Amino acid sequence: MKTEYHKEREKEKYQYRIQEENDLDETEQKLLETFKRNKNHSLKTLIGIYKGHHLELVLSVVFFVIKHSPVWVLPIVTANIIDIATNPPEDAGRKILIDVVIMVLALGQNIVTNYIHTLFYARAIRNVERDLRSSLVRKLQQLSITYHTQMQSGRLQSKIMRDVEQIETLSSQIFITVLSIIMNVVVAFGVVVTKSLTVFLFFLGTIPVAVCIMAAFKSKIKSYNKEFRRDMEETSVHVMEMIEMIPVTRAHALEKKETDKMDRQLHRVAKSGLRLDMVQAYFSAISWVAFQIFQVLCLGFTGYLASKGKISVGEVVMYQTYFSSIVAQISSVITLLPTIAKGLESVDSIGDVMLCHDVEDYHNKKKLPALQGDIRFENTAFCYQDGVKPVFRDLDLQIHKGETVAFVGESGAGKTTILNMVIGFLHATEGKVFIDGYNMEEIDLRSYRSHIAVVPQTPILFSGTIRENITYGREDISEEKLMEVIRAANLEELIEQMPDGVDTLVTERGGNLSGGQRQRISIARAFIRNPKILILDEATSALDSISEEKIRVATDHLIQNRTTLIVAHRLSTIKNADHIAVIGKGGLKEYGTYEELLEKKGVFYKLRQMQM
Repeated sequence: MKTEYHKEREKEKYQYRIQEENDLDETEQKLLETFKRNKNHSLKTLIGIYKGHHLELVLSVVFFVIKHSPVWVLPIVTANIIDIATNPPEDAGRKILIDVVIMVLALGQNIVTNYIHTLFYARAIRNVERDLRSSLVRKLQQLSITYHTQMQSGRLQSKIMRDVEQIETLSSQIFITVLSIIMNVVVAFGVVVTKSLTVFLFFLGTIPVAVCIMAAFKSKIKSYNKEFRRDMEETSVHVMEMIEMIPVTRAHALEKKETDKMDRQLHRVAKSGLRLDMVQAYFSAISWVAFQIFQVLCLGFTGYLASKGKISVGEVVMYQTYFSSIVAQISSVITLLPTIAKGLESVDSIGDVMLCHDVEDYHNKKKLPALQGDIRFENTAFCYQDGVKPVFRDLDLQIHKGETVAFVGESGAGKTTILNMVIGFLHATEGKVFIDGYNMEEIDLRSYRSHIAVVPQTPILFSGTIRENITYGREDISEEKLMEVIRAANLEELIEQMPDGVDTLVTERGGNLSGGQRQRISIARAFIRNPKILILDEATSALDSISEEKIRVATDHLIQNRTTLIVAHRLSTIKNADHIAVIGKGGLKEYGTYEELLEKKGVFYKLRQMQM
């Protein structure tokens, strides 16, 4: 069962690839096409993501050539002045003055042209950085809940922040360092080949040495960098988990245990980082020694040519300056290799997300402008992809609009799985789920979800005001409607106690509120949506009796005239439910009203007796 279902889901993912592009804006579509076209070619992908910014980059190169020209002019001017000084003509002073003026003008223009060069390349890079992060965020919103369940949030955060930053760093280096390297080498070789073919051939001998050194270390640097990036992602995950666990850690005096666990992870990162540093250091040392030896040989070679009268003393200085420049540029390339490796590895990392097709398909599916609230499970079964046995099978259940149905049973029986299927987070591996008579596989889930509301077991609040948390997604709500919802959610007393009332700031994850207060805000958020289907997933399981009673009153208001699905562990809280579904290992065990199930003296009766 599982195998055939998941094969079918994989087919749907691949079919969605073409449809997905129709839902993207122009920038995102270009990025997606770039990642698809250049898959497994990181450098081509990096170049491709700058499509649409070519004019800015060309102008940046033009102004770079102008602003960097003093570096190339200086050796020629220096050689001229030395030759004039060693063998002065009659107008030596005038010629030296001309050379000095040329050099001063060449240096002075750098101020303006460097600003323009930086403006063009920086604007292109920052725009691409923004587009990448925006596309990643959009993609993460499209990816299925299953994907997010399997992928640790710390890794995703690392991709959005660290990997995009690495690409930005690499791009900056390309337009500052790499461009400088290329231009310096080209100009140096160009000047030398016009002056002396013999010296040019000597210069040319450095290139095979550089290529051999880089080839020898390239794979090792890439391998170590990949390992280091993986360890850094893992550390990001551990840091997030550690921060979330601090209240539990402190409450049980486990600070040392948690610190030791983090220390072990940090030790792994330090170890892999040290390996990367050492291979880079070894690489740099070998290349530096090789090129310094070449530089000494160049000085000796050009000195010998000067002693034979084949070149002037000034030309010895010029050739030595240009050769020093070439050596410096090649050394810079070698120094840049780790940055290049990190940047290209980050391109691949972002590509993993951009090319993932584990998404919900909304195209050519029926939109639901309105919802009645009828739900029907027809011979439904569900099995997780890595599961051996199905969570449940042969589930036949009809829930009429306006009914309240509570799901009870042991942990792991499949209660929350059923709710997630109603939300559309999970899909039946066998059978069908119908909403208002429509197969859920054939409806646009976004249009459907606009008519439902979910109150999870752990309320999710964000940093902002109480008002913003309640009206999330419905910012057009009037003040009168907001206060009506606050009263219905039993929040009036809380709002009155707050220093700024409904505009009081909620700290991260609602840390300045109690569990009951956070849950009532979550209920108010559900109220404001005026849903046709309401889902309450153990909304009172972790609360004290007083908070539970306040939330019970709030939910009694909320469930009126709505189809309501409740998962509850405390059976006393679901007495007023229209029906109770007892879920056991394998599926539905009992179904009926509270009194009917007690009279049967079956599974529900035993569960109730255990809680008395």
